Amino acid sequence: MDLLVYPENDCWVARIGEQRYRCAIGRGGILPAAEKREGDGATPLGRWPLRRLLFRPDRGEAPQTALPSAPLSQRDGWCDDPERTEYNQPINLPFPGHHEVLWRQDGLYDLLVVLGHNDNPPRPGSGSAIFLHCAHEDYAPTEGCVALQRSDLEQVLAQLQPGDAVEVLAEAPAG
Repeated sequence: MDLLVYPENDCWVARIGEQRYRCAIGRGGILPAAEKREGDGATPLGRWPLRRLLFRPDRGEAPQTALPSAPLSQRDGWCDDPERTEYNQPINLPFPGHHEVLWRQDGLYDLLVVLGHNDNPPRPGSGSAIFLHCAHEDYAPTEGCVALQRSDLEQVLAQLQPGDAVEVLAEAPAG
């Protein structure tokens, strides 16, 4: 069952089945995937397969989910440097190119689902990883990802199955 993400009543909603949760999207709003560029802060419209869950083992047990999952380590990062052959792929730190550190102190990546955006194969400059992750308490915008409160994300993870996706829509679905 896909997690649908769409605007509703001046905020963003993530819906799985009949359950709805408030969520945050990118600071750049939404863009068609073909217009997505590295650093634009936009969340791409489209259906993005769930690749795997990564979690901080020092901040709790792995959540209940049927998705493939693995613990994060302090050496985990993600390359967002379009000039590198490792672009839009996980990397080990330290790393000489521009990258994101996945072991964050703010708790946003305590639960981190890698979504299949621009990864098969990666096209340099077309936007690196889009994640499903934990939100700030005030639902502050992300850098292009979709974010839910941790307790809501745990409920969603318990329902997701391999083959499911996050589908970002420009408007609420009919019905």
